[in-house]
Amino acid sequence: SMSADRRDVQEKQLLNHADDKEQRPLPRRSNHTGNMSQSQPEKKFQAAICLLLVELCERFTFFGIVCNMILFCTVKLGYRNYQAAIVNMCFVGTSMLTPVLVGWLAECLVGRIKVVCICMFLHFLGTALLPVVAFPFEDIYIDRRHILHTLTKKEQKIVFYFALLTASLGIGGIRAIVCPLSAYNLEDCGLKELLSFFNWFYWLVNLNSAVVFVSISYIQQSVARNLGFLIPFVSVLMAMITIHMMRGEMIYKPKTDSSLLTTFGVIASALKTCCVRYRYFSGGVTNWLDHAKENCGGRYSETQVESTKSLARLFPLFAFQILYRTCIMQIPSAYYLQTMNSNLNFSGFVLPIAAMNVISIVPLLILVPILECINSCLFSSKKSRHSPTIYIVVGQLSAALSVMVAGFSEIHRKHFPQVEQTLSKEVLLVSSMPCFHLAPQYILLGVAEALVTPSCSLLSFRLVPERIRGISMHFLTLFNGAGCFMGAFIVQTVHTGTRGNWFPHLLHEGKLERFFFFLASLMMVNTLGFWTIAHRYVYLNQEYAEEFRGSLPEEKLLQHEKAIKFYDSVLDRSPILPPMEAT
Repeated sequence: SMSADRRDVQEKQLLNHADDKEQRPLPRRSNHTGNMSQSQPEKKFQAAICLLLVELCERFTFFGIVCNMILFCTVKLGYRNYQAAIVNMCFVGTSMLTPVLVGWLAECLVGRIKVVCICMFLHFLGTALLPVVAFPFEDIYIDRRHILHTLTKKEQKIVFYFALLTASLGIGGIRAIVCPLSAYNLEDCGLKELLSFFNWFYWLVNLNSAVVFVSISYIQQSVARNLGFLIPFVSVLMAMITIHMMRGEMIYKPKTDSSLLTTFGVIASALKTCCVRYRYFSGGVTNWLDHAKENCGGRYSETQVESTKSLARLFPLFAFQILYRTCIMQIPSAYYLQTMNSNLNFSGFVLPIAAMNVISIVPLLILVPILECINSCLFSSKKSRHSPTIYIVVGQLSAALSVMVAGFSEIHRKHFPQVEQTLSKEVLLVSSMPCFHLAPQYILLGVAEALVTPSCSLLSFRLVPERIRGISMHFLTLFNGAGCFMGAFIVQTVHTGTRGNWFPHLLHEGKLERFFFFLASLMMVNTLGFWTIAHRYVYLNQEYAEEFRGSLPEEKLLQHEKAIKFYDSVLDRSPILPPMEAT
């Protein structure tokens, strides 16, 4: 019959795919093997250095914008505090979402090299437009002559928002194509190796961020007026390194086994078929996503639907990260406002606000080596059922505690008398409380990041089939970006509902601590909610992982093909179907 012939063709294609996979060369960072095998390690080392430099430049430009945005919006553009916080969180959220969008465009529509070139141009355009609106602090100086800007406030805002949009699109292209997580060879790693990789990967990312924050703090302290021009200069430097990587074929090209469109298509098809069947007649499927299968009235293969089902099991995990990410976003928003309204003077030395961000990174840099020792002990036993979900629960508790401490710090801060402090040539009335009194809330959020982010990445990577691991990491990024926009929504709602009392423009006249207590209570409920479903992601040992991923027809065929090659004979030693399925 036609269906039998088509099934035979599909099985042959899958087995051919298995042969290709077996014969794939070990160096996976490039599809080109190079002229000589001796030059391969050298090329890998050069690619790693270029990757590190590009990421360093990208983070410098990104944090250079984020660290100064609230001060610029409030002082230069005349925004209220809540408006500046919303703009900052939306920029960070957009920068998180654009890698997913740009990655999809590169794979499906435009092409990777073209997208890299376009994003580099957009990144430079965005960063070059910032000095036009006097970002971050100073007007333009040429030959010691002070040139005032002639742009009106409305024109400044238009140019500023256009610059932010183009810069975020450029950042998305760099993160998605030049510095993707999939560039690292993680296919054959076990649970212990994966957790170790994610711990050290985020340790390096945060070490990179600490270097950037220290550099920005020094520049703000010594040559602040040049920071606006330094950001586009770093963008040009990053573009030159990226061009060198493109010429040397050092940019990683991932496999395109699955796509976001396929995943969304399966979900939409299942919902459509499910609604039709619910309206007219009941169906007999075990999972609502099965409605998208070809044999159940849908138009997607069993492999695609089973992959989407394994991904859908992670949606509750992703959903509980939204409010957690909102808490993390308090560092560049509400915590920044607290620091800005505290005493930054220490014996004549004015501490840059960006320096406080380093305090939140230090706990992570200290904790990761300690966690590595703990993980080594916990995973030493093969029968260990240790799961990183406990890290997520403790980390989310730490985030809730941090926001609660911020509320008490705000009450404490308002008990100090006010003093005058000059920021960006503007004299502000601030609390005389030293800003280091705010350190505990920064430290607690740093502890939360050390525990939550690597563990979530591990679960997102581990609990799905190999062919959709990239899609799973994209979804985690999408939900993290949603957390930034959720933070902006909460700030807007709280400000409107309390008429500015819970997120005031003048902190000493409002009740910002109530906003913190409200967010802390939401985060506690979020933590309890995740704790109730954490058991779904507990069993991460090798046997469970294989059982979880082995339900896909493609992976079953690949396993059987390996068995055939190993035993030489299917009928004698390795039956195509296990005994339970044969009966």
